[in-house]
Amino acid sequence: MGFLEEIKLRRTFGIISHPDAGKTTLTEKLLLFGGAIQEAGAVKSNKIKKTATSDFMEIERQRGISVATSVLAFVYQNKKINILDTPGHKDFAEDTFRTLTAVDSVIVVIDVAKGVEEQTEKLVEVCRMRNIPMIVFINKLDREGKDAFDLLDEVEQKLGLKVTPLSLPIGMGYNFKGIYNIWERNIQLFDGEQKQRIEKKVYFDSIDDPQLKATIGNESVITLKEELELIDGIYPQFERGAYLKGELQPVLFGSALNNFGIQELLNCFIEIAPEPLPKASEQRIIEPHEENFSGFIFKIHANMDPNHRNRLAFIKIVSGTFERNIPYLHVRLNKKMKFSSPNTFFAERKEIVNISYPGDIVGLHDTGNFKIGDTLTSGEQLNFKGIPSFSPEHFRYINNNDPMKSKQLAKGINQLMDEGVAQLFILNLNGRKVIGTVGALQFEVIQYRLLHEYGAKCTYENFNVYKACWIEGDEKSYDFKEFKRIKQKYLGQDKSGQLVFLADSAFSLQIVQDKYKSINFHFTSEF
Repeated sequence: MGFLEEIKLRRTFGIISHPDAGKTTLTEKLLLFGGAIQEAGAVKSNKIKKTATSDFMEIERQRGISVATSVLAFVYQNKKINILDTPGHKDFAEDTFRTLTAVDSVIVVIDVAKGVEEQTEKLVEVCRMRNIPMIVFINKLDREGKDAFDLLDEVEQKLGLKVTPLSLPIGMGYNFKGIYNIWERNIQLFDGEQKQRIEKKVYFDSIDDPQLKATIGNESVITLKEELELIDGIYPQFERGAYLKGELQPVLFGSALNNFGIQELLNCFIEIAPEPLPKASEQRIIEPHEENFSGFIFKIHANMDPNHRNRLAFIKIVSGTFERNIPYLHVRLNKKMKFSSPNTFFAERKEIVNISYPGDIVGLHDTGNFKIGDTLTSGEQLNFKGIPSFSPEHFRYINNNDPMKSKQLAKGINQLMDEGVAQLFILNLNGRKVIGTVGALQFEVIQYRLLHEYGAKCTYENFNVYKACWIEGDEKSYDFKEFKRIKQKYLGQDKSGQLVFLADSAFSLQIVQDKYKSINFHFTSEF
């Protein structure tokens, strides 16, 4: 098969939602319908099964949350599908934000009973900023929930989306009888109580089939006809072009737990979802079909096995082919590197891959050479955009508890910051180190890993900061000098040496923004 044909077969997407909306269950069922696993439950708790189970991962499991983005691949109807299943917990949202730079489209999962929740709003906002094509999947129809039309209104209003339903539930909760598939113009009724197996499905090609009336009752058929007329009158017709531009979002209904609507979601997805898309670098737009290889690191995942301490750097292939044992240019370090065992992820298995194509996600064994956002190329000097650090919400001073281990502590902090676990700010006034995180749980994670991986003990002190803002302005101007003089106590630098203002309250931030109009205050590091 040729290079261009291989690209056309790829579909790389992320699954995002608020915690407990059913992302992991949906991932399992997509793998099940895709034939990658034999029974649901083979992909557990958002993790790729690893050879070493560490204490740190045990901490995660005790809390019942995921901190890592899983990368899973399978083949369905001759299409190579790459799923990035992201953590929903807000303490690890930055990992999800970065993952969204590596996907070509997204499936947003919404709980039928809870509707649109806070974390979903934040993640969808990032997708809208980047015009990422989105499919909305309303999950858990087997439970009592909101009316389908109320949910569609909520999705439009709260998420600012323009939706068009491609399926419609027949009943809800205890009265749930099946789904009318608007996309394929057929009806599926579901028979049976077993939740973990694919049950018998009854298909009808027409809403006027007399057998349908006999099966679900005359009243249900009349209601369904009325709702379909309503959809035709209110919602726009689906247009793939508008979907690909991020201007129209199809909505499908189902229940991942009970296998309702999952195959329909998968069939619709592979038909409409985009092939690998072009990606903007600082120098130019990179097209997938270009012959020369390019790709970027969007995630670093530590194995956290104390005996090996090896890490995997996840690279998204943007253009050309990535081949095993071929030297490529690490742009930031300006040195050639080759990789003897690049990994791909097929369901729960890791496999060494000889050649990868645009759209693929590959795991590279890393001994500390990579940082998030690094670019690899065949030789061209490129830097991909769109992998910012976000302003943290929790801040603490980090103190060394063992003066004999100061080198280990410094090394540990630097490596963990490279992974994107948290952010480091060094105060200009006294050189003290401040750790900033998106969620408070991260502090415990850092403390544990510093001790068990680097043998360094640390403690924290509270540091009252509201927001970290990256500063941009004319350093020679009076405004800039005056701002630095008055706010020197609250100024520091991030790990890249960029100037950061650590505002102690929303009020003081508003005051300096109003007073120093010539200075720009950014809430991400990329501007």
